[in-house]
Amino acid sequence: MAEFHHISVMLEETVRGLVTDPAGTYVDCTLGGAGHAHRIAELLSPEGRIIGIDQDAAAIAAAQERLRDVACRVDIVHDNFRNLAAILQAQQAEQVTGIVFDLGVSSHQLDTAERGFSYMQDAPLDMRMNPEAAFSADDVVNTYSEEDLDRIFHDYGEERWGRRIAQFIVQARASQPIKTTGELVDIVCKAVPKAVRRAEHGHPAKRIFQAIRIEVNDELGILAEAFRTAVHHLQPGGRLAIITFHSLEDRIAKQTLKELARGCICPPELPVCVCHHHPEIKLLGKPRQAKAQELAHNSRSHSAKLRLAEKLPPYEESGPERSDR
Repeated sequence: MAEFHHISVMLEETVRGLVTDPAGTYVDCTLGGAGHAHRIAELLSPEGRIIGIDQDAAAIAAAQERLRDVACRVDIVHDNFRNLAAILQAQQAEQVTGIVFDLGVSSHQLDTAERGFSYMQDAPLDMRMNPEAAFSADDVVNTYSEEDLDRIFHDYGEERWGRRIAQFIVQARASQPIKTTGELVDIVCKAVPKAVRRAEHGHPAKRIFQAIRIEVNDELGILAEAFRTAVHHLQPGGRLAIITFHSLEDRIAKQTLKELARGCICPPELPVCVCHHHPEIKLLGKPRQAKAQELAHNSRSHSAKLRLAEKLPPYEESGPERSDR
């Protein structure tokens, strides 16, 4: 097995924004190679605790090795963060000090050819973040209808040539199944006109691979609820950090956090609040992006955005006035 290699994006900005109590409990929902978790551990006292979650067995093994000598308590869970509430209950950690999500595919998953995430390497169509899952890219490419392929290419890849690419895929698999990433890349390149390929930046298969990966792993479908669950399990003053890598997941993060930070939702014409809706979090500044030095050394950081939020204390009713208007 190849060494698990992953460069954590905006590591210092994330960890410094997250860690407020050296003796607190912190949850890394996307443990990976433990880049964020290890840096968090360096700031914790022996009374502190890290709970790391990942669905990839290779990541679990790498994290266990990386974190074996840290001073704080470490508990690693092989699971998907869609089950965050149940995980925290099982860990007897109903209220925690900080939670981080580093979304998307890891460098290790991209660089491990046999995982099938990369359009740059020929490999079986896979793309499962959890290799034990039954559903893979092979199922999407070879069983989805032309309409469903076009839908995910449009919704998850924002690909304007999605319909034509879907048509070419269906035509190609009519004679024999599409089995490798190389075969899929060839089909995509044939579907996208040469003039378009010359004019556009980036590989023509990039958005198609992103769309299929998101579909295989239900990456977007679990985000909003996971973010709400995370906020629910933060103690007052606890921090939430979310790192996104493309507009689709960032839009969900932005909208969910905005919703959780919103106060009264009554119509503006009402003189007093009757909805009794109060913000659960406050947003900590604008989204952060990688600095020039990191951009120069880590291409993955170019599209990354870091959003930070803090859990507010329970609201205490002070009267009928609408202070937020």
